[in-house]
Amino acid sequence: MNEIIIELEEISPKEFFGAQNTNIELLKKYFPKLKIVARGNKVKAFGDEELLEEFDHRINMLLKHFAKYNKIDENTIERVLTSQSSDDYNTSEQSGEVIVHGVGGKLIRAQTANQRKLVENVRKNDMVFAIGPAGTGKTYTGVALAVQALKNKEVKRIILTRPAVEAGENLGFLPGDLKEKLDPYMQPLYDALRDMIPAEKLAHYIENGTIQIAPLAFMRGRTLDNAFVILDEGQNTTHAQMKMFLTRMGKNAKFLLTGDPGQIDLPRRTISGLKEALLILKNVEGVGIIFLDDKDVIRHRLVKKVIEAYKSIENRE
Repeated sequence: MNEIIIELEEISPKEFFGAQNTNIELLKKYFPKLKIVARGNKVKAFGDEELLEEFDHRINMLLKHFAKYNKIDENTIERVLTSQSSDDYNTSEQSGEVIVHGVGGKLIRAQTANQRKLVENVRKNDMVFAIGPAGTGKTYTGVALAVQALKNKEVKRIILTRPAVEAGENLGFLPGDLKEKLDPYMQPLYDALRDMIPAEKLAHYIENGTIQIAPLAFMRGRTLDNAFVILDEGQNTTHAQMKMFLTRMGKNAKFLLTGDPGQIDLPRRTISGLKEALLILKNVEGVGIIFLDDKDVIRHRLVKKVIEAYKSIENRE
């Protein structure tokens, strides 16, 4: 009797097999003449060679679908197993400007006009500044574009960084080692990634360095090539930090810098590296600048009102 073994790499067997192996049971119904066994992270099939080739082809279509959309269900399995080609079953999912399919099949797309401009700018330019208040989706959209580039093999790694500016707190007095002290500053980046990459796969990417999340100080001396690099909270960089970061750019790199000039936590009389860079680089070819505003706020409706209220005070000052 012939046999094939298919190993699941970077895919959660539990999610792929389904609750109580429901997806495997469905496969068995479509291939009644094969003996199919799922154990650990492997699927074994025994039977006629011709049937095994067809099974191998179909299960690989399912694996590609799962890798792309992070979900698989009964309808998908039936479409894949009865389709003539991969194009027959995925056209409905490809409609619309979806940046990436997140965890549980969540569709992550640019939701406002300025977010769509941000996406266009990143595609046209290797360095882009996304400027706007809190909640406008600067970082979230940027992380989605980075994940898309990684999935499409346009880059080999994602590097996410923030200046670890102490907003009224002193790192030295926080408990724990350096990582534990710095992780709270990096949390928004982790949160965005968790929406877009399944937990096991994300842990694997972080462990092998495909995704790196680190404070800006850790970028010194590096050349960042074949990477999608995001500098978040750029308004809290100094002149020296911003110059250091911008000159890290290597070959085949995309740099996205986000920030809100209205939320600077630097010491008084310290010039924001972001504000300075916007003035210096505004006419440089290959550098894109996109401004988002309160119309792009996609958090709770009150966030927009809070921004407007503070703007009226700041304008009077």
